[in-house]
Amino acid sequence: MPDHSLPPASIDETIAMLATQDYLAGRSLATVLFLALKMKRPLFLEGEAGVGKTEIAKVLSKALDRPLIRLQCYEGLDIASAVYEWNYPAQMLEIRLAEASGLTDRGRIESDIFSERYLIRRPVLQALSSADGRAPVFLIDELDRTDEAFEAFLLEVLSDFQVTIPELGTVKAAEPPIVIITTNRTREVHDALKRRCLYHWVDYPQAAQELEIIRRKVPGCNEALSQQIVAYVQKLRTLDLFKNPGVAETIDWATALTELDRLALDPDTISDTIGTLLKYQDDIARIQGSEGARVLNDVKDELRATA
Repeated sequence: MPDHSLPPASIDETIAMLATQDYLAGRSLATVLFLALKMKRPLFLEGEAGVGKTEIAKVLSKALDRPLIRLQCYEGLDIASAVYEWNYPAQMLEIRLAEASGLTDRGRIESDIFSERYLIRRPVLQALSSADGRAPVFLIDELDRTDEAFEAFLLEVLSDFQVTIPELGTVKAAEPPIVIITTNRTREVHDALKRRCLYHWVDYPQAAQELEIIRRKVPGCNEALSQQIVAYVQKLRTLDLFKNPGVAETIDWATALTELDRLALDPDTISDTIGTLLKYQDDIARIQGSEGARVLNDVKDELRATA
């Protein structure tokens, strides 16, 4: 029986591996993913929100049968939340118990309380400490939400796959984790960090690919409706919206319309369900007006001409 925890041996195998988890990847994405696994380099994925960057890490975890460790980035993220911290209440209790028992050897007390027993491992340390010898998939999600100080700290992690804990020493990964870094490009990430990674821009899928995604993710959706949904969403992305709908929103919309037993798009249906597709009121108001009707007419004309 093949060991599914082993990385794929070719680009074609990478495409097939992702497809088993219903993730349809273009050849350029499959190529850089294959190289990242082969070269054991972090993969830096950039693109608009909702195009499937985070999903790649989840799919890899399932396909390779490895644990997924996720570090969700946010403004103000620090070492205690991302790497490790000490269990201070338990340490204080241990000190009091030692004092109550008459133990006065300060060095012994310190060695006891600053031990693995009181160490709380956060995502970074967990990713470097795989217990069974099988490295996890380590997702550093939305790195652009953090600050440059945290980026600088990550340089040690991504360069040598190690972190230094003053009280314990250096913790180095026996096997480097599979690192996936995502960013929505709300700010530029420093070049020093990017140089340690392979890079790929994840774009919105073409119509044929997005239609196949709907077929896989929402199998109960009527075929004609699926075609209209994809054509409508593709058309919306050509408009100057505040936030274009991503693949995740396309799937949500198809699911919602299927739950409502809709077989085709019409102005009322779009107006009633547009909140599953667009998430900003200015965009919604624009599509609920005459422009939305024009887009729908264009979509139906194009589909009729194609048919």
